[in-house]
Amino acid sequence: MSQASASRSKPLIERRSIDYIPENERHGRLYSQFTLWLGANLQITAIVTGALAVVLGGDVFWSLIGLLIGQLAGGAVMALHAAQGPKLGLPQMISSRVQFGVYGAAIPIALVCLMYLGFTATGTVLSGQAIGQLLSVSDSTGILIFAAVIVLATVLGYRVIHWIGRIASVLGIIAFVYLFSRIMAIADISQLLENRHFTWASFLLAVSLSASWQIAFGPYVADYSRYLPSSTSSFKTFLAAGLGSVVGAQASMILGVFAAAIANGQFSGREVAYIVGLGGTGATAALLYFSIAFGKVTISTLNSYGSFMCIATIISGFRGHMDVTRRQRLFFVLAIVGASTVVALLGQHSFLTAFKSFILFLLTFFVPWSAVNLVDYYFITKERYDVPALADPKGRYGRWNMPGIIVYTIGVLVQMPFIATKLYTGPMVAYLGGVDVSWIIGLVVPSVLYYLVARGKAAQAPARMILPDAVRS
Repeated sequence: MSQASASRSKPLIERRSIDYIPENERHGRLYSQFTLWLGANLQITAIVTGALAVVLGGDVFWSLIGLLIGQLAGGAVMALHAAQGPKLGLPQMISSRVQFGVYGAAIPIALVCLMYLGFTATGTVLSGQAIGQLLSVSDSTGILIFAAVIVLATVLGYRVIHWIGRIASVLGIIAFVYLFSRIMAIADISQLLENRHFTWASFLLAVSLSASWQIAFGPYVADYSRYLPSSTSSFKTFLAAGLGSVVGAQASMILGVFAAAIANGQFSGREVAYIVGLGGTGATAALLYFSIAFGKVTISTLNSYGSFMCIATIISGFRGHMDVTRRQRLFFVLAIVGASTVVALLGQHSFLTAFKSFILFLLTFFVPWSAVNLVDYYFITKERYDVPALADPKGRYGRWNMPGIIVYTIGVLVQMPFIATKLYTGPMVAYLGGVDVSWIIGLVVPSVLYYLVARGKAAQAPARMILPDAVRS
């Protein structure tokens, strides 16, 4: 059966969840990875993230450079995770059982669930603002309408998510080109770029903002590449997902930097209205509000879908099998979106400050996981996983893999002295001029430690990847 006919034969509602995708169900092309991640990043939250670099004291020139460096560094980490999807045919976080054990993987996965909850909530706040303006209803009503759309898209699953990503990419490109043209007409860009006052604190804040944005995709990026044929080039998957994410996010953040630079203090608290106001009023404004709301559907659905995958992974580890019924799927999705909606309704009036602290603090927990996972996959086991053993607590990977858990814990703790957020500020921050370098330490230290601790187990990895199809044959 050809890829095209295989794709057409797939049901609209996804049947699979966290279980292995057999080769005869694989479909899709690499361009869908590019469009999905481009659409996921051409959206209002990325604009706000870029704007933060200026709102919090940076200049335009060095903020743009810092954001680009962070995109490339974080995007490389994100794309390395994406390349795992076609080879494993599994969601991203279930592969953590190799490093942490079938039960032990619940530790980082539970933290990932909290991340998704926070990202969905913050995105829902901005979407609620857009829908509220578009339909002339309150922001709270807009939040509830947006939540209902996310539930529907998440329940439908993989194929619908990719369709939404393609549409969001087209709408996003049109809206962004128009908004950029408006900023070029309103502002003197050359004058903005000439205003330079470099400080390490502001520069590294910009790097951290964009790096954290990209690295935060790592725990679920393979969820959306796992249906690609296993013969798909890892390097091409890396490029497709990575370029889509980096190009989309950098375009959004450039727009945010320029918007904040000309806002004269009017940006904070009315982020969506200010961005749309740059584009005009009347029908033009309505179209921009629609584009913003639709753009958030993509990324918020990714977050909710990822949350469902994580919860199902945790439960399946203790149940000993990977099957999830459609009724269970609906229950999990309703619970996830419901929780994030409550958080959005409660926190909508203190959004910007809470969001900045949240996206920086979450790096503490996800950079070490990413380091351990990537070092194991690419340098220790070298893609040789025993997929059936991932569901067996008595199998090759055991219940708890203490070396992996200990390295991960050290990776979290070693960052604490260097964290600079309103939630927590470490003692070393003052000596570094207020600069937060925790994510760099959290990436390097666990990578080295895990390689030293785990290199001896390389000989214990299977000679080749063991798949469920091979076991049943």
